[in-house]
Amino acid sequence: MTDAQRTVIRVMLNAVALLLTAWLFESIYLEGFLSAVLAVLLLAFINAFMRPVLLLLTLPITVLSLGLFTLVINATLFKFTSALVPGFHVGGFWSALGGAIVYSALTLVITIFLFPPPGGPHITFHSRRF
Repeated sequence: MTDAQRTVIRVMLNAVALLLTAWLFESIYLEGFLSAVLAVLLLAFINAFMRPVLLLLTLPITVLSLGLFTLVINATLFKFTSALVPGFHVGGFWSALGGAIVYSALTLVITIFLFPPPGGPHITFHSRRF
């Protein structure tokens, strides 16, 4: 399978994950699969370019909150994406927070099980002799 095929499959599966997230939350609305694909593509772009800048700018707050402020950044970017994509609506901050957490968990599962690293997982077990 080529990298382009893997990317297309990953985008489609992430769109399904976003649709499932919208199905789980009453206040998250997706008009259809095309809106989900557009939202996934824009969310990937935002996470690749805006998220690192925001994480760097908010580093002191993130350290003081033991990393929990990262959830606020994720929710804000999730809500921001919904403002830019027609057919995708997130009701409020708490919906964005829950939606971002569920969507992240679903995409993590997709990545781990369907796109493992080349050569398989890198887990080693060491036995000790006493």
